[in-house]
Amino acid sequence: MNAPTADTILTISDISKTFGTVAALKNMHLDVRRGRVHTLLGENGAGKSTLMKILAGVHQPTAGHITLDGQPYHPTNPQQAAALGLTIVFQELSLCNNMTVGENILATREPATAGFINDRKLTRKAADIVKALGLPVSVEEKVGNLSIAQRQLVEIAKGLSVEAKVVILDEPTSSLSDSEAEILFQIIECLKERGTAVIYISHRMEEIMRLSDDITVIRDGEYVATRQRETVTIEELIALMVGRKMEEIYPPRTVAAPSPSVEPVLSVEKLTRPGEFADISFDVKPGEILGFFGLIGSGRSEIMNALFGMRTAQGTVRLNGRTVNIDSPVKAIASGLGFVTENRKEEGLVLSHSVESNISMVALQDFAGRLGFLRRRAERDAAVAEVSRLAIKTRSLDTPTGALSGGNQQKIVLAKWLLTKPKVLILDEPTRGVDVGAKFEIYKIIRQLAAEGTAILLISSELPEVLGMSDRVAVMHEGDLGAIVAGTDLTPEKIMAFATGLTS
Repeated sequence: MNAPTADTILTISDISKTFGTVAALKNMHLDVRRGRVHTLLGENGAGKSTLMKILAGVHQPTAGHITLDGQPYHPTNPQQAAALGLTIVFQELSLCNNMTVGENILATREPATAGFINDRKLTRKAADIVKALGLPVSVEEKVGNLSIAQRQLVEIAKGLSVEAKVVILDEPTSSLSDSEAEILFQIIECLKERGTAVIYISHRMEEIMRLSDDITVIRDGEYVATRQRETVTIEELIALMVGRKMEEIYPPRTVAAPSPSVEPVLSVEKLTRPGEFADISFDVKPGEILGFFGLIGSGRSEIMNALFGMRTAQGTVRLNGRTVNIDSPVKAIASGLGFVTENRKEEGLVLSHSVESNISMVALQDFAGRLGFLRRRAERDAAVAEVSRLAIKTRSLDTPTGALSGGNQQKIVLAKWLLTKPKVLILDEPTRGVDVGAKFEIYKIIRQLAAEGTAILLISSELPEVLGMSDRVAVMHEGDLGAIVAGTDLTPEKIMAFATGLTS
């Protein structure tokens, strides 16, 4: 690694961190320069989050030292880190749902008059911040009423509302569409022009190659290499990150797509929920992957919530040719539907519960004996089988799910639904916030499910993912189904033209 230069703002030297007998970081080193984007790349569990928490003052290093702007740097909490000139936007949201956008942005820094919070000044100041950043949110809206993408934008505004020498962005686009991400990218360019250093963490290789000036790869808690963006390829970075070459990011089909003569397992006609989506009609065959793509607010997730009985909607839904009325998730599950939600932390898992209980929670009735008592051996055997089948990395079935990496948590969500043997599996952002290695494993699982005859609805904000995995793509625009695209029309240009309303 090169020696620090005059424009180096942050130097990390021989940083190690252990938790009991587990070494999360080993002799880590990093030099971050002013006015540049320095991407930190590594699989889930590589040590990125631990290093960022050390920089934010959440953890203290076991060994090593850090300097910020030439001065020793050892904050003991995020507030102290911010006062010293470093601010971080964590991937996991730290917002209060019962407070407004403005109150969240200025939390602990509220303007006060005579010792009392001045709500008018707070709203005005927060509005100025939101306007300056170009974010499409109202400062007076309760955060609990916002979508996941909008909450992510508020988290970004909260972090960037403080002047900083170094800004850390941890997976900031994980729940943003392309249009929302463009807003963030413009903000990053402004930060660079002001001389602010940006440490960027992302698993999206395309945006890494677009934004980065410098890219550091870490693996198993250790420094691997630093490359300048213009001197390295995506394939080389993946090989450095996972320690192996990955010839195909999107695994090919193992069996042919269903023929036109095959009857659909799910048919939807004129599904409508006023104000959210209207006249949505599509079908999906056994073994087919039907992708859903659209910008944030296009109605994709809302449609899936309605199909799964989480929202009311008018229209006709048929499963295997039979009209069904699904007005609750219980009926959806009984009808053969499964739903991997985009928000695994709050809606897909109970993080404090064990791996075993999370895997079995939806299929508990299958493990009930004649008298209603749980057959614990059968439950455990099923969990063991799914852990093996999906290659879930966990110390034991009794490990709290929250202790696992994001990729392994997502596999547990998949395992939970696979136990129900769904005819139709809804996957809403199935690889959100997981690294490229875990993505590849999840893609293989999706391919295997399709090969076994499961019909899959794949909702994703990542256009390469939709194109790489789908047989057909339904493109949404402002609550309308613009088109269902297949064959030679499955191109980025064609999909984006429908998604932005340029083609109808």
